[in-house]
Amino acid sequence: MRNGELSDEALQLIAGRFRLLAEPTRLKILNTLGDKEMSVSELVIATSANQANVSKHLAVLLEAGTVSRRKAGLTANYRVTDETIFDLCDLVCTRLRDQLETRKKALANI
Repeated sequence: MRNGELSDEALQLIAGRFRLLAEPTRLKILNTLGDKEMSVSELVIATSANQANVSKHLAVLLEAGTVSRRKAGLTANYRVTDETIFDLCDLVCTRLRDQLETRKKALANI
């Protein structure tokens, strides 16, 4: 992306990926799922979010292809299927940690 030409369509897809991750509840759900499969009820308990909110965000993640759903009777179980999400989050978290450390050092010198 640095020096390459990107079409408007490619830029829209990239922006969509960042919009998907711009919601803290979705990040919490993804982080909670990790490499596990969990039901909506389990996610509600683990995230302390209400069932309607968890279901809404899971639908967005499912539509984006980030998670998959497996039905088991009346229960729907979800799992992260796009693990590149974790790579992206790790990259952002590492950068934020570095920035925080730099700010701490700067404040210590005041």
